Amino acid sequence: MKGILIKTVSNHYTVLVGQESYVCEGRGKLKYDKLRPKVGDIVEIDENHRITNILSRKNELVRPMVANVDQAYVITSVKHPDLDLYLLDKLLLLIHFEGIEPIICFTKIDLLNEQEKEEILKLKKYYKKIGYQVYTNEEIMEIKETFKNKIGVFTGQTGAGKSTLLNRIDSSLHLATNEISYALNRGKNTTTHVELLHLCGGWIADSPGFSDIGLSLTNEEIEKQMIEFQEYKDKCQYRDCTHSHETDCEVRRQVEKGNILKSRYDHYLKFISR
Repeated sequence: MKGILIKTVSNHYTVLVGQESYVCEGRGKLKYDKLRPKVGDIVEIDENHRITNILSRKNELVRPMVANVDQAYVITSVKHPDLDLYLLDKLLLLIHFEGIEPIICFTKIDLLNEQEKEEILKLKKYYKKIGYQVYTNEEIMEIKETFKNKIGVFTGQTGAGKSTLLNRIDSSLHLATNEISYALNRGKNTTTHVELLHLCGGWIADSPGFSDIGLSLTNEEIEKQMIEFQEYKDKCQYRDCTHSHETDCEVRRQVEKGNILKSRYDHYLKFISR
């Protein structure tokens, strides 16, 4: 039988075959081949409810551990925990590299004063200008519309409000939520596993949060994912310009003009110098 893996808890995997779900274990051959099933995998199971094969993936993420998704929602808190644009930009790189559409969602907008809201709206405008879909947690109907006929995953920092947002989207979910630690300025994980939920005509995976994530891309791959650089790079003096120290670099010139967000450029320099 062939189905989609919709939930992983420890070494138990829930596979949906048609309208029926089966709790399965991985066959020994998968462990021997060092293949770890991920939520979103298309798998084959035998009559003993063992996963015997994982079909080829069109994409995959390491954190969270999902595969074959169309969209990844980067849930980004603007306060408690504080806005982390470095983590946001790193996640955008990794998601974009896998051929997955990133969607940014700023949460906890209600905790900001008017001046702080204006700054977030400027960020939202910039990220939209360079090609990303961007929402706030106040745009519930608009977010719901993006679910239709798609498989997506909610990802982002611990305490950003992923489960809270899903509960607002569908109040029948009753997903566990937790208060953040104001002393440490970070959240506590309430989501302990990855699970696909059927919502608003599509599938969405909730996943545990994290404070940081590794970056294994080459510098050339990183540069290609900086989507706002691409319209200017051909005007750089050198074809292999890294946009870090070279003379007559158009990308750096556009940063100085304010056409490229300085925080994005600064993060890029950190990414390539790691």
